[in-house]
Amino acid sequence: MKVLVIGGTGTVGSQVVRELLARKAEVSVLTRSPEKANALPPGIRGIAGDLLDPSTVRSAFRGMDAVFLLNGLSPSETHEGLMGVNGARLAGVKRLAYLSIHQVDRAPWLPHFGPKIAIETAIEASGIPFTFLRPNHFYQNDYWFKDAMLQHGVYPQPLGSKGMARVDVRDIAEVAAIALTGGLEGRTVSIAGPASWTGPGTAEVWGKALGKTIVYPGEDMDAWEKETAKAMPAWFAFDIRNMYEHFQKEGLRATPAEIETLTKILGHAPRRFEDFVRETAEAWTRSPSGVAT
Repeated sequence: MKVLVIGGTGTVGSQVVRELLARKAEVSVLTRSPEKANALPPGIRGIAGDLLDPSTVRSAFRGMDAVFLLNGLSPSETHEGLMGVNGARLAGVKRLAYLSIHQVDRAPWLPHFGPKIAIETAIEASGIPFTFLRPNHFYQNDYWFKDAMLQHGVYPQPLGSKGMARVDVRDIAEVAAIALTGGLEGRTVSIAGPASWTGPGTAEVWGKALGKTIVYPGEDMDAWEKETAKAMPAWFAFDIRNMYEHFQKEGLRATPAEIETLTKILGHAPRRFEDFVRETAEAWTRSPSGVAT
């Protein structure tokens, strides 16, 4: 089976590639970067291209049996997603797994939630056999806060106190590989962790694993947006601020039925946040410049 992974060099996509290789799929990765396309591990075909370029859309999907479609956050996310759907249609792709967001329809006004609803709608109408993957907030996002925790004793991600059923990217990748290699057709799968986590609770777990006090500073979102905009584009800081404020108000919890269904699909319980934190803290101790994989 030939599978094209879009976004295959990122946090989620690279894990999807691993899972597909373990299932003996022939994997191609589409990336904008020629350097990344040429630096992929042996056994993976790299394709340098851009979904905004019609020549990429006409060529990259050709000969593929299945596609994993992941569109990164950007002002052009909707258009890129629709171009991906068109590429899959033109090539006669037999399966498409699309990475959306858990409970995406509850906050369609958020700049990076709304596009996913439009892309899901297009995929449903396209006639391509599909699976929608709707993951919760990733455990692995905490890699971004390594220096803040190790150097300053602060966990700065403003998750709030309502609770989020955060999930391990490895569980997302497993479900994606199952969908791409012949299961879950026509289904929308919520992918969440087995427990809900708050900002203070997250800081406490990291503190125990790191053997030091980790403080959760609260939710001063004006200050958070201002600080984030120093390193990221203003549109990104605005988008993510509004996302966090939605989580602070509503949470992002999973139902028991969602966890039961996910457990059946995976064949094991979703990975626990405490275990992810422990293995990551151990990896940081062994190699301060690295992250757990």
